[in-house]
Amino acid sequence: MSQIETESADAAAAREEMVLRLRKQGVLTPAIENAMRAVPRAVFAPGVLLAEVYSPDDAVVTKRDGHGMATSSVSAPWLQAVMLRQAGIRSGMRVLEIGSGGYNAALMKELVGPGGEVTSVDIDPFVTTRARRFLTQAGYGSVNVVLGDGALGAGQYLPEGGWDAIVVTVGAWDISPGLVHQLAPEGRLVVPLRINGFTRSIGFTWSEGHLVSESMEECGFVPMTGLDQHDKRLLLLHGEEVGLCFDEREVADPARLTGALEGAKTREWTGVSVAPTESFGTLQMHLATTQPGFATLSVDGDTDADLVAPLNRRATPAVVRDRSFAYLTKRRAGDLVEFGVIGHGPDGPSLTDALAAAVREWDSAYRHRTLHVRAYAMGTPDEQLPPGEPVLDKRRSRLTFSWT
Repeated sequence: MSQIETESADAAAAREEMVLRLRKQGVLTPAIENAMRAVPRAVFAPGVLLAEVYSPDDAVVTKRDGHGMATSSVSAPWLQAVMLRQAGIRSGMRVLEIGSGGYNAALMKELVGPGGEVTSVDIDPFVTTRARRFLTQAGYGSVNVVLGDGALGAGQYLPEGGWDAIVVTVGAWDISPGLVHQLAPEGRLVVPLRINGFTRSIGFTWSEGHLVSESMEECGFVPMTGLDQHDKRLLLLHGEEVGLCFDEREVADPARLTGALEGAKTREWTGVSVAPTESFGTLQMHLATTQPGFATLSVDGDTDADLVAPLNRRATPAVVRDRSFAYLTKRRAGDLVEFGVIGHGPDGPSLTDALAAAVREWDSAYRHRTLHVRAYAMGTPDEQLPPGEPVLDKRRSRLTFSWT
């Protein structure tokens, strides 16, 4: 007897409520809706309150490191639905998942049906042991659960012609050639890719020897470990309260920025506003892909606002030059929120002007456009890249960016 046949009435009601709320959010296809109705999510998060397990918007952390940071989780249902939709998984497909929580692999198995195949890889034996046990309990023991580095794919289960879809469910800084080479010619790769500190779940397909994005969604994930691990680098500016985080470049010389916060600061309001509930993810991407010296400013929750007043205390767009830096701020403007820029250091005024101009450029030219990413193999000559597009070089790939 399957787990779903023996679960409590409360669990069944909670699962149905989750599905109805996700349907209202518009993230479900009929097939994904059926899969989420079929798979008992609570099996993969034992001991967790049903309200938390079946919350559409919340992940369930299943393992933390010695510092209390999450190292494994069952992703939020809305995000799982979005990524499954990006992957376009259909009956009969052969699918590879990188990062094993168990629940998402069960959803995939429902989507591919008896004639399809699902393989899930994770580098942590705690995670794979747990996923294998819960998949069996939930009635999905046919899913292949593999202990290994996801950057290498799953060669022992690689189907002839490659995987029809590869879904990465851990945060990736780069695109692994091991996954690209195992993707079928018509296959789809979905990966939460970190671009200068901001993560987007991007659905890629092949086109003329490189990957081209078809979809993009804002998201957040536990970072990848193993061969493709890439740690951010933090430069502290005021004890442990204020830091600049560098994701694509080396950390600036700490001595050069000593005292920058204590000097005079420059402030400029841009005249560009958004509604409090409006997403401005395209602004993050525009700045992250075009601004030299890009970084993100992070602030401890107890830091005095007189010292810094960032747009977001966790990750605010910033630019750094020599002994100076500037970052985004905000203020209420009636029912809207207006963007501003604050600069510190001797070059603070010029950095403030440049960053404010970039915000206005986003408002006039990119605000309502869609960002497209192309991924080329590292070593691709510049002349083979699209002319005029910003280029971001990773360790194993070269990314270019355009807007439509």
